[in-house]
Amino acid sequence: MESEYEMPVIMPLTEGTNYQFVFIGDYSSRLYEVRMFDWNERQVIFQQKRWGDVDGNIISYSYVPKFSEFHMMKPVQVNKKKKKNICGYVMLFKKTGEPGQETSRVNTSITF
Repeated sequence: MESEYEMPVIMPLTEGTNYQFVFIGDYSSRLYEVRMFDWNERQVIFQQKRWGDVDGNIISYSYVPKFSEFHMMKPVQVNKKKKKNICGYVMLFKKTGEPGQETSRVNTSITF
């Protein structure tokens, strides 16, 4: 990743399925931000954290899509010390199993 540049991640999501998204940014960055858009480019999620926040470099959120379609997640972080080769992780968890016996499993993990 590069400081101040979004890193788009495109993924197919299934209607009515519960997903948990996690972005972990480089601990030395000052600002962390995640936006997620549906197929029609409507912003469905926005979260921002700063370096001093508790768990400041970790953004985690749940999302249940209304339609089965591609979505785009755009994480970005601002780092004044390093401009290039900033580490970041994107993880997608999907609830699986029977109602009442759901389990989470890692579906996708991307390292920048």
